Formats: sequence, C-alpha cells, structure tokens
Amino acid sequence: MSRTGPHRVWQIWHPSFDISTKPTKEIYTDTNKPNQQYDKRSIFHHLNRDRKASLQRRNHNRSLKQQIMPNVSQISTVLRLAFSCKRRLSNGLHFVARSYSTSDPPKQPSGPLTNYSKLVEQGRLQHDPYQEKVVSAFENLFGRLEHFEKQMEDYHVRLAEWEKKREEERRKLMVEEAEKKEDDGMWASVNKQGQKLLGRWVLGRRQMNVEPGVGKWVSYLNRERKLDSIVGSRPAVPPAPKGLYIYGNVGCGKTMLMDMFYGATDGIIRHRQRFHFHEAMLKINEQMHKYWKENGAEKPMQYSISSWIMNLPVDEKVKEWLAGEEFYKQQLQMKHILPAVADKFLVDQQSSKKGASILCFDEIQTVDVFAIVALSGIMSRLLTTGTVLVATSNRAPRELNQDGMQKEIFDKFISKLEKHCEIISIGSEVDYRRVAAKNSAENVHYLWPLNDAVLEEFEKMWRQVTDQYGGEITSATLPVMFGRTVEVPESCSGVARFTFEYLCGRPVGAADYIAVAKNYHTIFISDIPAMSMEIRDKV
Repeated sequence: MSRTGPHRVWQIWHPSFDISTKPTKEIYTDTNKPNQQYDKRSIFHHLNRDRKASLQRRNHNRSLKQQIMPNVSQISTVLRLAFSCKRRLSNGLHFVARSYSTSDPPKQPSGPLTNYSKLVEQGRLQHDPYQEKVVSAFENLFGRLEHFEKQMEDYHVRLAEWEKKREEERRKLMVEEAEKKEDDGMWASVNKQGQKLLGRWVLGRRQMNVEPGVGKWVSYLNRERKLDSIVGSRPAVPPAPKGLYIYGNVGCGKTMLMDMFYGATDGIIRHRQRFHFHEAMLKINEQMHKYWKENGAEKPMQYSISSWIMNLPVDEKVKEWLAGEEFYKQQLQMKHILPAVADKFLVDQQSSKKGASILCFDEIQTVDVFAIVALSGIMSRLLTTGTVLVATSNRAPRELNQDGMQKEIFDKFISKLEKHCEIISIGSEVDYRRVAAKNSAENVHYLWPLNDAVLEEFEKMWRQVTDQYGGEITSATLPVMFGRTVEVPESCSGVARFTFEYLCGRPVGAADYIAVAKNYHTIFISDIPAMSMEIRDKV
C-alpha cells in the first residue's frame, strides 16, 4: 500500500512480499504463494478488520502520527500501528511501515578534508601528513561555521534594533538639553547678531562657548552614560569559533590549503574576503582616504549639519548648539578611524542581510610602522566583533616584528591574535613549487638565451595564445587607485605582453601589479636581463 505526497512516499512492506520500491506499484505478490496476488483493496480489507482495536491505542500514538503522516486521514491509524510495532493480522502477515523521500536530499557542501582527499586520490596532490593536519583543523572550523552564521544573523538583528533605539534616545536627550539651556537663559545675553549665529558658524566654523566650565568631552560622556541607563548596553557578540594562523616555509602549501577552505565556505558565510597582504594594505589605505573624505575636516561645514537638526521646529540658537555637538561627535570618530574602517572592511555591499564574517589573510607581515598600526587597529576590531580570521605567514606571530617597531601596539595585537586563533606550524620541508615545476618540465614557461631562434619561438607562442582568444591585439588602461592608472601596451582578452624594463624599470608598485594580475590570466614578459646586484632595484 502506498501513499504519495509532495515530499514523501509511504509503503507497507512484508519480508515475504516481492514489492517494488517504485511508488507507482499497485500489485503485490506473496513469494510464499506465487499464484496469488494482492492489490490495495484486499490489503485494506485485512487491515481494517482490526480497526476497532487500533482506536484504543490512538492516544498513545497521537504524537507519532503528527510526526510521520500529517496529511493522511483514512489509513493514519493503521500506519501508526504498523510503524510502532510489528502487528500480526488474521492472515498471519507482519507489516512494517517504511518511508522514503521522493526527492533527493539537499546536497551538503563538501568540507576541506573531503576536497583534499579527492585531490590526493586523483593524483593532483601529493599526500603530506603535515598538510593533512592543517586540513583537519580547517575541517573542524568548517563544521562550526553554519551554526555561527545563524547566531551572527540573530545578533545583527538585535544590534540594529539597539542602535536605532539608542540614536532615537540620543537625539531626544540632546534636544532636551538644548531646550533646558534656552529656558535657563543661557543664551539670553546674545546680542542682535545672535540671530545669525547659525549662518556665521556654518561659514566661519565658529562654535559658541555655551558650556562655561564644562568641556564637550564631559558633556558627551554624561550623555553616553544616560543612554546606557535608558537603552542598556550593547548586545554581546556570540563567541566565534577560533580561527587559524598557519605558518611555515615557503612552498609548503599554506596558501593552497587556505584557498581550499575559503572555497568551501561559499554559500555558508555571506560576508567573506580573501586578501594578500599588499592587497589588504591598499584597501585599508583606500578605505581610510574615503572615510576621511566623507567625514573629515575637509568636508564643507554646511554638509556636516544633519537634516534632522535642520528640520527641528526650534530656535536657531538651539540648532547651532545641536550642530556643534554633532560635529564634536564626528571629530571623536575621526580619532578612531581604524575601527570605523574595519566595520566596513568585510561587508558584502550586495547583501542586505548581515551575518558572520571570515577574513582569509595571505602572507601576513609587518614591513613598516603603518603596517603594524593599521593591522593592529583593523584586526583587533574585527576579532572583537566576531570575525573569524584565517591567516598564513612564513613566520610565527611573535617573530613578525623582528625590528621592534611600535612594540607596545604590536604586542597587544599579537596577544589578541593568539587568543582568537589556533597557531599551527605546517612543518613540511618540501617546496612544492619546485616539485610542480619539475613535474611540468614539458610545459616551457621561459625561453633562453636571447637569440634570434628564441625570439622567433617567443613570437610564435604569443600568436598561438592570442589566436585562441580572438587574435585582436589592443592597448588598455587599467585603473589602480586614487585616480592612478597603468598602461598595458599589448593585450588580448585576458592576455598581456610587457618588456621587463616597462614592467619593472619604471616607478610602479604593488597596486600596479595587483591591477595587472586581476585583469590578465596570462602575461608574456620579454627582454629579461641576467639578474645582478647592479639592477637589484628592478628585481
């Protein structure tokens, strides 16, 4: 007997019955009596004989009925009995209820360990116990992300409600303070020109000292304390799974394993980014410049006055005071620009829903003071607000700052990093870059020496590759950052060509090379000289 629905198929099964698993099967054959067949009607006849007895067990099996067969009415009692126990009918047959889904279950994303094992089985990777240890750590982290994403989605909903309520209460408090000052006659001594105070403040950036003896900082702190008592403290961030900091020798597979983990999180974590160190530093610079331009002192003062203040039905003197308080708040925020930049560092602008965030940071290093200060400010903020950090480096965390630059700031950052990340040394001495190059020796990646035959072969390869992509050779201009561009003399649908002198002998930097790498998958470089100390700046 079968019951088909939009999601499940239910069948009554007997061990001696030769029953097809197809839900459309209508006739069942008893293997003990091959000449006798049973259809649904005869089976129902046997089952319904004991329907009265089954009614006595209805209360006992009610919950089971709700879980298993919510849409079945006529045979619900029979199936309930059949599922709960093996039941002997008058003809001596035992029936057991079985269920199976008519549609395939949703495909679960494969984790890093599964992907790694497949690549090893296919021969695309060489098994490495050190790598396998790291992949196991990635798998453990991967298994906790889905639940953490749900926790963070709920957290951001609560945080948005808290921030909205706090801002509404803050504006109420400010208006009440301003009106109280006006009622107390604080501005009564203002002369006739006081009617133009707002315009004069806007144009000349002057602020009245309407708080004698009390600084704006104290006023700001008192207001924040009142808000804490009215709205309550900021919602607590759910505890994030520990991230990973992987370090080891060059070529041991750190970046490959991190990228494998990053790819596995697609569809699980909405807000995720993967940066190389130089790319991250450029983005931080760009975001800081953008934030300063939008909120800094260079912004015309008239645009700093919030619309909610301008629309208030209050005296101009009150509006001036409120605008001054708002401007002071902006000044305080500018002193903490790194946390403000960090809050937008990983947000997917195309997603309207907030959730957990992951930052995969390749080749973390501290090359100068700015790198230490910027990384400390950005990373500390991200780790505090629930971001899962996965980082790779050639050095252990405590060995990153061997020159001792900004030691106090660096030590605080490393302590936070060790608290939020599991530190793993990959330990392998194998440089797989050399192994890969040796195994692919038949695929020539360089041509030498610079003679006519080699130049002819180089031109032949260029034509072969570009012909595969249409053959139309054009020049291109790539945007870099801050209005800068880099010129590409010859290109064709993802393939570019440069001379060594043009690419390395001019004043270009990491931003230019990143722009080239993002736009071209294949790059031809000609006229490469023998490397020596005389051209070390180009190298």
